Amino acid sequence: QVQLVESGGGLVQPGGSLRLSCAASGSIFSINVMGWYRQAPGKQRELVAAISSGGSTNYADSVKGRFTISRDNAKNTVYLQMNSLKPEDTAVYYCNLDIAGTWYNKGMDYWGKGTLVTVSS
Repeated sequence: QVQLVESGGGLVQPGGSLRLSCAASGSIFSINVMGWYRQAPGKQRELVAAISSGGSTNYADSVKGRFTISRDNAKNTVYLQMNSLKPEDTAVYYCNLDIAGTWYNKGMDYWGKGTLVTVSS
């Protein structure tokens, strides 16, 4: 059993900043890729940023230079620092973790329940 707890969403003015967190707990042997996705009303869920176990990162073009993904392996936590927020960043943000419960099992996809980010004046 694995649980993901997200935090950090809320209402922010354009140009502001927010930091999202997603902490995993439970039966965890290792976590490979950690990522953040978002889904705006009427749109498909899209990848925002991802980070590998080795620290390699990947970002959607729309957030490059504004968002930073990071991870704390000791805490099984992934963060998303969001700066210079725009109204088009408004969405529900979901964390996604590839977690292996034991050394001999392949990783499985786990999703957080989502946290709402609203960018508005």
